[in-house]
Amino acid sequence: MKCAIVQPIHRSGLELLRAGGVEPMEAASTGHDTLAPILAEADAAIVRNWGFPAAAFALAPRLKVIGVHGTGTDRIDMVIARARGIPVVATPGANAQSVAEHALALILAVARGVTEADRAMQAGDFAYRERVRGRELAGSTLGLWGWGEVSRRLAPMARAVGMEVLVLSAHADPAALAATGVGAARDAADLLARADVLSLHGRPGDRPILGAAEIAAMRPGAILVNTARGALVDEAALAAAVRGGHLSGAGLDVFTREPPDPDSPLRDCPGIVLTPHVGGTTEAAMRRMATGAARAVLQVLTGAGA
Repeated sequence: MKCAIVQPIHRSGLELLRAGGVEPMEAASTGHDTLAPILAEADAAIVRNWGFPAAAFALAPRLKVIGVHGTGTDRIDMVIARARGIPVVATPGANAQSVAEHALALILAVARGVTEADRAMQAGDFAYRERVRGRELAGSTLGLWGWGEVSRRLAPMARAVGMEVLVLSAHADPAALAATGVGAARDAADLLARADVLSLHGRPGDRPILGAAEIAAMRPGAILVNTARGALVDEAALAAAVRGGHLSGAGLDVFTREPPDPDSPLRDCPGIVLTPHVGGTTEAAMRRMATGAARAVLQVLTGAGA
C-alpha cells in the first residue's frame, strides 16, 4: 500500500508509515503534473493546509483514507469524500500548544510594535523609542471567539500576563468557565464591545464571522489576532479598519488564500503583523501531527497503528 504525502511532514510520520507496511510517496509540489502520478497509485493521502480539492480526488481512484496533518477539513472537498465513502481522519489538539503560544506572540508583537521597532533599529533609527509608545496588556480584556483546544491553552497564558479573559462559545458551560477564572460573553455583540484584544478560534462557515459590520462593532483601538482560519475574516474590511485607525493593529497567521495574493490589502499595512501559517510548525507540533496522522491512516488501511 502507498500513501501520498502531499506536503512535507516530519520524518517520524514517514518512519511510522514504513514500519506499518505503507510506502510514503512524497510530492515535491502540489502542482497537477507532480501530484497526478503519485495520487494515481495512492491508497491514502496525508495533507496539510493545501487540503484535498475535487481535482485531487479525480486523480486518486484508489484512495481509501485522507489523513489531516492538523485539524481543519475546510479545504477538503467533503462532499466528494462522503460520496466515495472515504474517511477523513485528523489530529485534533496535536498542535494546540504551539498555536496558542504563537497567538500570544502575535498579541505581544502587535501591542508592543515589535516588527516596526525592529525595522527602525535595522535602519539605525534608535530615536524610534521616543516617538512610539507600546501598549501594556495587563488589565485589558482578551476575547476568545471559540473555546477549543487552542483557546483553552491561550486563556491561562493571557491571565498570567494580567489580562481578563472573556469567551464566546455556544458549547462552553459558563459555570465551568468561571471556575477557571474565565468569563462568558452573552453574545457576539457583547464580546466585540468588551474585547481589547480579540482572538479567533472558530470554524469558517458560508461567510466570515468578522465582516465589515462586526469589525466596526469592535472596540476602538482593539487588536485582532487570527491563528485559526483565514476565511473567518473579511481581509479587505480588516485592512481598512487598521489603516483608518479604528483598530490599532492585527496579527494574522492564516489567510483566505495561501499564500496571499501579491495585491492583498493586508500587505504593507502598518500595524498588521503577518506570519506564513507557522503557528503549528514547531518541531514538537510537527512530530505530533505527523505521527498522529500516520497512525490514523494505518488504522484505516491495516487496522494497526492505534
